[in-house]
Amino acid sequence: MESAIPAHLTVPRTRPSRVPDDFRPAYPSFVARTPESTAQVVMAYLGAQLPAGTEPGGVPAALAQALAGPDGPAHHDRATQVVRDGPVDVVTVAYWDDPAAFDRWFARHREPWLTDRDGGGRWVEVIRPRVEEFETIFGARSRPEGVAVLAEGFSDQVREHAYWGGMRDRIPASQTGPLHDPGGLDVERDGDRVRVRPRGSVCLIRSGQDWTDTAPDEREIYLEDIEPNLRAGMDFLESDGLGIGCFANRYLTVLDADGRTTERSYGLSWWRTLAELERWSESHPTHLAIFSSFGRMVAARGSTKLRLYHEVSVVGPDEQWFEYAGCHERTGLLAALGS
Repeated sequence: MESAIPAHLTVPRTRPSRVPDDFRPAYPSFVARTPESTAQVVMAYLGAQLPAGTEPGGVPAALAQALAGPDGPAHHDRATQVVRDGPVDVVTVAYWDDPAAFDRWFARHREPWLTDRDGGGRWVEVIRPRVEEFETIFGARSRPEGVAVLAEGFSDQVREHAYWGGMRDRIPASQTGPLHDPGGLDVERDGDRVRVRPRGSVCLIRSGQDWTDTAPDEREIYLEDIEPNLRAGMDFLESDGLGIGCFANRYLTVLDADGRTTERSYGLSWWRTLAELERWSESHPTHLAIFSSFGRMVAARGSTKLRLYHEVSVVGPDEQWFEYAGCHERTGLLAALGS
């Protein structure tokens, strides 16, 4: 058993954790271990909006060349969502562990991406968390997802999980800071181009599910019991989340290299504060339904091949970029304007 916060990021706590030092969780979980040489990462979400009914297909040729070209990301993956009463979003998520390389890449490719739209919309949502500002959690030390692909590997079992508040306790900056800087949104418009500027910190969670390795009976339980509750929670955050602090939510299906859907999905949520994400997780009926249905499956089976993970970041205004071109009015943070 070890701490989720690595030794080189551990400092004397001035803010208490939610559990005592001798807490022992009831089941194992693991975190991704980022190299000590990494000080900051970049998470860039590049969205293409296609007309309703369009099949996502493979990566657009220009974007594929950009991702594979100079200063490209260390890892990227793709997913899709059918926007309610709107277009099909195809999202490429790219991760860098060298912010200077990202800056050079972004300077070359941002404008072509937002301009060459092929009749649809384009958007960019970027955060640049320092290693003190994000955390990961995995139910198994197997295939990494998201920012964990940039890591050296996984930890041994960690203490800070299986209780409300573990998410915050795994973020190194929580040792000394409140991770709380709520603010509204400013907007700049130039024709159909919109730049959204949060005045405070924002919180991002990518929370994923992978049922590829499940046996038929477990897959049936997931698809008929757990997933409907998950979808209901995602739908609530997408349509009504703003009232509880969720600026935007997407429920995405991961695509393979040829644009085919896989047995993997993730929710992507932008929150005004970490505290509001915690409040939804701990007490809202939609999340408690998800949590309870998963607990029933584990209790009945004793183990699971369903792979779960998430990554959570809290970043300040100078570490964010939100820009939309020709997009549906409820795309990303556009849905929260006026909040």
